[in-house]
Amino acid sequence: MAWAVLLASAVLEAVWATALGASQGFTRPAETAVFLIATIASMAGLAWSIRRIPLGTAYAVWVGVGASLTVAWSVATGAEEFSWPKALFVAGIVACSAGLKALGGRAEGGPRQD
Repeated sequence: MAWAVLLASAVLEAVWATALGASQGFTRPAETAVFLIATIASMAGLAWSIRRIPLGTAYAVWVGVGASLTVAWSVATGAEEFSWPKALFVAGIVACSAGLKALGGRAEGGPRQD
């Protein structure tokens, strides 16, 4: 369950990062509201997850998945240009995140989440 919450929080990280860019410096109310709501929900999920997944692992996966999704969305919407080297490096981030998940582990005193 902790990994599912962490991945959902990573998706919300991509949402808030995208909304932050779309808010144009917090001058657009709807995008600013999406940013604020997604940020709070993303941080809450991360905070809950680190009670069950080691902090370093959880944070690295959260950032890696969120950043990868943000790049993928930017490319898909045309806000950023596609390139094979960029795709390769993003794939590397995803692979490293999957590798950290595969290693397993647990937070100090928490239940094992393998």
